[in-house]
Formats: sequence, C-alpha cells, structure tokens
Amino acid sequence: MTSRSPAHHPPSRAQRARQHRRGVRMSSQSRSLGWLGTGRMGAAMAGRLLDAGERVTVWNRTRSKTEPLVATGAVAVEKITDLGACDIVFVTVSMPGDLEEVVSGEKGLLSGDRKPGLIVDCSTVSEETSAKLRQAASSAGVAFLGAPISGNPHVVAEGGACIVASGPTESFQLAKPFLDQMAKVAVHAGEQEQSRLVKLCHNLYLGMMVQALVEVTSLAEKGGTDRAAFLEFLNGTVVSSDWVRKRSEALIKRDFTPTFTTELLRKDFDLGLGTARSLEVPMPVGSAVYQLIQSAIGTGLRDEDFLSLYEQQAKSASLGAPS
Repeated sequence: MTSRSPAHHPPSRAQRARQHRRGVRMSSQSRSLGWLGTGRMGAAMAGRLLDAGERVTVWNRTRSKTEPLVATGAVAVEKITDLGACDIVFVTVSMPGDLEEVVSGEKGLLSGDRKPGLIVDCSTVSEETSAKLRQAASSAGVAFLGAPISGNPHVVAEGGACIVASGPTESFQLAKPFLDQMAKVAVHAGEQEQSRLVKLCHNLYLGMMVQALVEVTSLAEKGGTDRAAFLEFLNGTVVSSDWVRKRSEALIKRDFTPTFTTELLRKDFDLGLGTARSLEVPMPVGSAVYQLIQSAIGTGLRDEDFLSLYEQQAKSASLGAPS
C-alpha cells in the first residue's frame, strides 16, 4: 500500500451541474435516506436515524438483518440499486472488497439508472480504496463523503459515538445534521481521504491500549491481586478512560461476546501499519501488538471480541483456569 491516493480528476462541468441539482434537491426540508449494510454497526446507526424520526430505506445482503429496522419504521428494498431513489445513502460494510462491490460493482449502487445525490461511507477502509470509490462516484455525478465512526453498536445506540469525515465541505454540511443524530461528535478532517487515516490511527491506538491493559492486569493477578480489585483501583485513577471503565465488567467476567472482533482489528492493523510504512513512520509498539493479534487469531480467538487478547496474555502468564 502506498501513501499516494489514485489520481483525482475533478468532475466535469456536466457532473458538477448534476451534483448541484441533487444538492438543491437535498437541501429541501424533506430528505430521503438510504442505508446499505445493516450488520451490527449499520443497524445501530440506522436505528439512531429512525429514532430521530427520519425516513430510512434499507438494504442488506442477508434480508433478515433488516427486519428489526423494518419493525421500527424502515422500508426494506430488494436491490441495492433501489436505494438510488434516496437523496443520501449511508454505507457500512466490514471489508474493502465488500465496499467496492456494493458501491461501484456490476450490481452496485452506482450501476442503477437512478443514483443518490450523496454517498456517505462509514466503513473503515484505506485511503486508496476511499479515493478509488470517490472517483467512481464523481464519474457518476455523485458526491462522496468518507465518514468512519468510532464506537461499538452499544455506544452508537446510546448516542456516544464519534464520527470523523472527509470530502468536500459542501457534502459534509449536507450530511452533518444526520451525522449529529448518530454521534455526539462529527468532525470534518479535510477535503480528501484524511478521515480514513484518522480512523485507522484510532483503531491502532485502541489495540495497543487493550494489550497494555491486559498485560498490567495479568501482572497484578499473578502477584495475588483479584482482577476486579485491580480494575476498580485503576478506574479510579487518571490513567483510566471511559472505554476501560465501560469494558471492565466484561474483562472481569471474561465475557468476550463480540462488539469488534479480533479479525476486524487485524484488518485495521494491516491497513494502518501499511500506511505507516508508506509514510516512513516507525510503529514499534503497534508492530508488536499486531503479532499478538495474529497469534490470538491463530489460537482460536478470531471471532471473539478483541478484549479476548486477555486470554492469550493470561495463558502466557500461566494464570490458570478462568476465575
């Protein structure tokens, strides 16, 4: 992966005119919203819009995953291209290949006769993938905003998530009222793909923080301190965080029900460390944690919450059976 995004060609006059007409349509009081991808994160985010009284049309590869949203007022469609009738379409999928397929693929969102005015992609992907999709959208006369989100589905549902967006300022302003409905913070980081690297930096830090947490927790345990007591102390100090306090109960109980899997964390470390290499930024701690994530996947923790890095650490420290 390189630091250079694919060449960006500005839209033609005709494309700008189409985007302007769609912008005028979207600036009216009534805007229709589409949601593409209703997995755990997508469902939580779309649910926030529905709770705010918005009209939301949804599509997911597995139709049954749209049913909870339909029960609360969403309308499900049969084909991705049916979302083209919406003013703004939000996208949330797990992998870069999936994103390209559902947006610019043969049967993707941009392949229909009708196209949305703006695509807001909330997935976590590389700058390169984002720039490629931005160009595809621009060629189709559609505006594109990268807007990855920080927060697991529970945090999103509670209104505690944060969004970082990048793309034209006008696109951000169109999307911001809806981003504000989904998150407590929505920041515009730049005109191109800056939000992608910001989100990857966030996830790199999150992975490194969790590994540090499980290391010191296991050390305290090995020295005879109860895990719950150690975490109660830690959470009363300035070095703790809202995230650690919120996840402490799961760590105490060794409950690794997935909110964000170890496999997805590895994907983001692949992308983030790849960018670091291309930018010549040393990442010694991140590189070491990447190998521990890889080892965790190899020992059967692929589909567990990434807090399960504790299991590998506990085993290495010979802490014995779960307590």
